[in-house]
Amino acid sequence: MTKTVTKHDFGGYATKVGLRCSDGRTITSEAFKHMHGQTIPLVWQHGHDSPHNILGHAVLEHRENDGVYSYNFFNDTPEAQATKKLVEHGDITYLSIYANQLKENSKKEVLHGQMCEVSLVLKGANPGAKIDFVRVAHSDSTIEVLEDEAVITMGLELEHGDTLEHKSIQDVIDTMDEDQKEALYFMVKQALGDQSASHSDTDKDAETTSDESDEDENKNDGGDADKNKSLEHKENGTMTRNVFEQNKTDKQVSGDGVAAGGHLSHAQMKQIFETAKELGSFKKAYLAHAEDYGITNIEVLFPDAQKIDDKPEWITRKMAWVEGLLNGTRKLPFSRIKTMTADLTHEEARAKGYIKGELKKEQFFTIAFRETTPKTVYKKQKLDRDDIIDITEFDVVAWLWVEMRFMLREEIARAILVSDGREIDDPDKISETNIRPIAFDDPFYTDVVTVPANVDSDALVEAVMRARNDYKGTAPNAYMTYAVMVDMLLAKDSLKRRLYNSKAELASALGVQEIVEVDILEGVQRDGAEVLMIIVNPSDYAVGSTRGGEITTFDDFDLDYNQYKYLIETRLAGALISPKRAQVVLRGAGTLATPTAPTFNPTTGVITIPTVTGVTYKTQDSGPLGAADTTLSAGAQTALTSGQSQSVKAVPNANYYFPHNFDADWSFTRP
Repeated sequence: MTKTVTKHDFGGYATKVGLRCSDGRTITSEAFKHMHGQTIPLVWQHGHDSPHNILGHAVLEHRENDGVYSYNFFNDTPEAQATKKLVEHGDITYLSIYANQLKENSKKEVLHGQMCEVSLVLKGANPGAKIDFVRVAHSDSTIEVLEDEAVITMGLELEHGDTLEHKSIQDVIDTMDEDQKEALYFMVKQALGDQSASHSDTDKDAETTSDESDEDENKNDGGDADKNKSLEHKENGTMTRNVFEQNKTDKQVSGDGVAAGGHLSHAQMKQIFETAKELGSFKKAYLAHAEDYGITNIEVLFPDAQKIDDKPEWITRKMAWVEGLLNGTRKLPFSRIKTMTADLTHEEARAKGYIKGELKKEQFFTIAFRETTPKTVYKKQKLDRDDIIDITEFDVVAWLWVEMRFMLREEIARAILVSDGREIDDPDKISETNIRPIAFDDPFYTDVVTVPANVDSDALVEAVMRARNDYKGTAPNAYMTYAVMVDMLLAKDSLKRRLYNSKAELASALGVQEIVEVDILEGVQRDGAEVLMIIVNPSDYAVGSTRGGEITTFDDFDLDYNQYKYLIETRLAGALISPKRAQVVLRGAGTLATPTAPTFNPTTGVITIPTVTGVTYKTQDSGPLGAADTTLSAGAQTALTSGQSQSVKAVPNANYYFPHNFDADWSFTRP
């Protein structure tokens, strides 16, 4: 029996035995032997900050005295399929691995390690191979080397076209139940042209019994009949029942001349094909004729629903801002942050003129300081060992580690920007005295800008620019929700031309480097006022952590409950390090009002203005009802003449405001 094979996307050596690395180390044959047959994630450039960096999985094969070979399979995500094209085209040709728990002897021979991932990289090591241990650089120029974690690159080009052997056809058939086997045998007979049920597409032989049909076929088909009959036997045994078979004694003929016996005639099949065209499905067509043609147990022929991907898809918030914020902060090699300031803006701190013979006065200024202490932030998970063993379609542990890492980083970024949002008495709260949120920091550090409740988009941009005088930080970013950004992007002049045609133009108008969309700002309030945006350069925010406090992972096995437990945590402190290095823009206290659209009668040309509390209706541009910004009273307006047009807008009254991203202007034209 020939074996079926499943073609992997590409292959290559993850490690090579005896290849001397550029730092003098050599990987032994035993180092990763225990990884044989295991499946680990396939990633891009060893990226751990997003689930999108996972491109698929790799199946490892230990080759004695040669190395560990990696058979690699891409998943169906857009990122993976794009990378697959690059590999097929030869643009990416090197593999690398990330390993931990490394052990070596005095001869610098690597004796043991645990592969965590296989990664596609842009360039291989030269010469031959390279072991690059993980290094953590601190701002005081010290470098910490983690000797048991490393990126290992072999410098060998990947390969295409190899295959992995899997089960034979017989192995697959042996997994089927009896109904599925019988359905398979019937479909094979049909595919090979077995017409034992009927001799022609006409109805003239409809009255022929099943046994007579078999005899006639033997005469007509000669040796072919013997081939078809051989399909009805399995290892010297005869099929006991066909899924399409009726009672053997029931050899009636239907009223329309269609055989009611155990097989489908060509005429019956033709009718099913015609029905399938109408219904758009062969399954529906078969079911539609099941009662007429005697098809029973039809569901056996149709496969079970298939998963699009072997791993669950994450539903997350927009996460791009997280890495930008965390990577941009200032890193400190200590976890207790003390900031000291001396205020030289007071009159007493100024230099003074001297009059001969008079007393010289000392200057006066105050030194203020605050101390920020560290806090442990963690994420913990557990899995039953039975579940880990039973989940064979993907590496659930590796998948879980990725989720825990990027969710931990999002929580830290949230705490830095707006706090974690938990109540003060919540035991899970990340204290705001340990990681000080920019949005809620003392006005000495975060300047507070309050705009009127009914501020329009153009006025908001102007208010932000005018308040920039009190901002003492470097070139900032503006963090806001998508809805707030759209409010400003959709602002128009009196001729309905947009004031800002892109995010870049709006950023320039606000005087910031970039506008960053942050979902978690939705609904955030400070002192009862809505936070519209936060203006800050992440480099003006310091994050401190001592050795051992960086993001670290732990795992343990609970013998009593047969569970693996996983923990990822970090211990750190965070705070703005200088006064006025951030601004938070708040909407003043007000009442939400939702305008109602005016009604228009195209026949009479009359626009009727509704009465809504907190809303004023005005002309948007010059027209039949007046010049631009003319206030319109409630009720019916002067009728438009044929062909005339008028645009109307709604504006909130003082101490009122509209929902974000709300369309509050309308145009009317009388035919």
